[in-house]
Amino acid sequence: MVTGDLQVETRDHVLYVLIDRPAKRNALSRSVLAQLGAVFTAAADDGGLLAAVLRGAGDKSFAAGGDLADLASVRSLAEATEMSLQAKAALEAIRQFPVPVIAALNGDALGGGAELAVACDFRIFAARARIGFIQGRLKITTAWGGGPDLGQLVGAARAMRLLSRSELLRGEDAMAIGLADAVASDGSAGDGLAGDSLDCAVSAFLRPMLAQAPHVMRAFKALNLGQRRGASRQELLDLETRNFAAAWVHDDHWTAAEGILKKEKT
Repeated sequence: MVTGDLQVETRDHVLYVLIDRPAKRNALSRSVLAQLGAVFTAAADDGGLLAAVLRGAGDKSFAAGGDLADLASVRSLAEATEMSLQAKAALEAIRQFPVPVIAALNGDALGGGAELAVACDFRIFAARARIGFIQGRLKITTAWGGGPDLGQLVGAARAMRLLSRSELLRGEDAMAIGLADAVASDGSAGDGLAGDSLDCAVSAFLRPMLAQAPHVMRAFKALNLGQRRGASRQELLDLETRNFAAAWVHDDHWTAAEGILKKEKT
């Protein structure tokens, strides 16, 4: 399904969202951000989903930051504040999505594109993809929630270094500090995966997740969201208890348990 600048598909319990603006390096205009927010908000009610994958079209850019042509009309303090809040709301729909969201970095995630990537739960890098919080090169700061997200992921000191130096990181370096979860092969070892290596890496990362039950995956994500919001330990313990009790009495649990018991008896 094509929705404005996005291609959206649900397949095998996974929501796939593609930012389809390769000629613009998948730049994030206000319209694109609103579309992303709307798609993830609408799909949140699909109880059969286990995960979502967000990527950009082409092999150059995941998202090359904000669309400067679109944002050139934002001039006043009030307009800049409104733009920041609207974009934050769009990315919040991704953060709050009830199952994990994977950012598949087919290319560079820069500026606002890096903020979009860290709004997701996981990041998988194509072999040559880079991530960079380079807002300072435009004499601006993070605007869409990416600053706090980055600090939670890599710690305050590393976040300060990345922001203040406008550093660009490749996948392996991002992996070393917890900013990436997997890096695709470039096929240089003759494995034949050069053309599809990112797809292969995403599929491999997804495979164990697809063995989960949807209600269990939602419970895991709910606990993670509570931790990201700074919920107290008691609040997290109460949430864990509620989710565990509901999962324990679910038919899926009894089916799985009976399967194990039958194997033990044979």
